Amino acid sequence: MFSNAESHFAYQMANAPLRTFPFSHAYVEKAFPEDFYGVLQQHLPTDSQLAPIAEKRPVKGYRERFVMCFDDDSLALLDAARREFWQQFRDCFRRGMIGGLLLDKFGSEVQERFRNSDEFTFHDELLLINDRDGYALGPHTDSPRKVVSLLFYLPADMANEQHGTSIYLPKNPGFRCEGGPHYSHEGFNKLATMPFHPNSAFCFLKTDRSFHGVEPMPAGSRWLLLYDVYVEEFRKPAKVAPSSPVSFSF
Repeated sequence: MFSNAESHFAYQMANAPLRTFPFSHAYVEKAFPEDFYGVLQQHLPTDSQLAPIAEKRPVKGYRERFVMCFDDDSLALLDAARREFWQQFRDCFRRGMIGGLLLDKFGSEVQERFRNSDEFTFHDELLLINDRDGYALGPHTDSPRKVVSLLFYLPADMANEQHGTSIYLPKNPGFRCEGGPHYSHEGFNKLATMPFHPNSAFCFLKTDRSFHGVEPMPAGSRWLLLYDVYVEEFRKPAKVAPSSPVSFSF
């Protein structure tokens, strides 16, 4: 079941059109097989099995965001059926196929970003999220260590379809940000909002222009699953010929 879902998503995302303005991104519907998506919905955690994100990540604020991490200790807090489902999901989706696919999809730009680094390694991360009434996220470009971000949208219906991730363009044409701060919406024009549809996914390449965020959500709840690829380490132990290809490893 999990391997089939992984392969289905790989097909959908690998063949999805890539939009390159104002930064490279792609969106797909039917990210998973329909029967798998139904099973996933049945295994979403209960409120008591989630934690405020500030308890799990070094962030401040975001009182409306609750999360489930995928380490063994966190999964051990789930009931047996949910624990087995999410352990298998983790073990399948973090074995490298999805990370490699995403790096390939943005291959030329990833190569360009790391062209001056002779050796580096990546690691990937999963985080299940439930955002609640009042959640909002100002335009930002994400952590400087992030390489690619993938968001699986997991709603049961179309009730919050307007609350997907929005893409922004700075009103100041030369404005860039390496990552970190979140900005006021007033300094940006909203170009598009990804439809928060059941069983859809949005992915993008982190750059100093990848401004994205979430418009204020006055009511409702939204589930999403983050799969992120980070650069872990840079090293320059030896000289490498300029023509040497960049290699990836998880």
